[in-house]
Amino acid sequence: MKHTAPPPERLGQLPRIAQWAFLLALSALFAFLIDWAGLPAALLLGPMLAAIVSGVNGATVRPKRPLFWAGQAVVGVLIASSIEWRIVQFILEDWPLIGGAVVATLLASSILGYGISRWTALPGTTGVWGSAPGAASAMVLMADAFGADARLVAFMQYLRVIMVSGAAALVAGLWVDTSTVAGPPPAPWFPPIEPQAFAATLGVALAGGLLGRALCLPTPFFLGSMIVGIALHLGLDLSFQLPRWLLGLSYAMIGWTIGLNFTRPVLFHAARALPQVVGSILALMIFCGGIAFLLTKLLGLDPLTAYLATSPGGMDSVAIIAAASGKVDLSFVMALQMARFLLVLLVGPPLARLVSRTVKE
Repeated sequence: MKHTAPPPERLGQLPRIAQWAFLLALSALFAFLIDWAGLPAALLLGPMLAAIVSGVNGATVRPKRPLFWAGQAVVGVLIASSIEWRIVQFILEDWPLIGGAVVATLLASSILGYGISRWTALPGTTGVWGSAPGAASAMVLMADAFGADARLVAFMQYLRVIMVSGAAALVAGLWVDTSTVAGPPPAPWFPPIEPQAFAATLGVALAGGLLGRALCLPTPFFLGSMIVGIALHLGLDLSFQLPRWLLGLSYAMIGWTIGLNFTRPVLFHAARALPQVVGSILALMIFCGGIAFLLTKLLGLDPLTAYLATSPGGMDSVAIIAAASGKVDLSFVMALQMARFLLVLLVGPPLARLVSRTVKE
């Protein structure tokens, strides 16, 4: 029996400059529509959605890896600039509840990943790594190092990033009511450059990224710049300047890199497990929403902060949405996200090996 060939991927037949023009135009259109709808993070979600459309239609263009790394490093500096000493004290005072929320999320994702690996066609530990609630790119790299199918892990991770990012942006847009309050005007795209603060931003992004890579950190440019930025921001009271044009470029690099991973072959390869994957993502999102509800009751957090802090998406995507909303405690959001990510790094490999042995039995 002959296999039906997929539809022709016509976008890939165009010259590269035409593909980039299509991606840029579609990104601008989607970003405008998302912003017009009142949802935050339009500069991330617009390029991400445009890249998905381009990727599944055969686009062959990709941002250069250094540009993607630079985007991650800038977002790392953005997070560092939001961390304050008070959040450290807050976490130390309520570490049992925060630790419990992190562990509960990890256990729920592991159970769902085990179910996917056990009852679908996904091989070995793919379901576990694909369900792990950490930074998507780091989970893909770690999964590949531990023998899982990196393409399917990327599919699961990036699909969850899209679903969680969209849901988080929608929740943030619905929760933050600006209809009766005249908010501040949007930041200018090209503000006057503050030489010392802007140089600090670029220096920390570069030095932190290179240090993270030298130390072999997962997502080294994001984590490296964030760690160095936090140390300098808290230790030396160093200030950073992140103009809108720089953030916009960084968001676009991240959104395009994520979205263009959704090529047609990857989607065809994962089609058999798609219902289970989507169901597991929704189940994890609902479970994390329940944890967020408990945090609002036990810690007195505002619901949007609790929801974004427990969202099982990529740290960089959640950070962008949280920062764009302007109504949440970004330090707490990133503290819980980071705690969960570090726990995944510590227990992920042994947990994956345990599940792999269980699935084979």
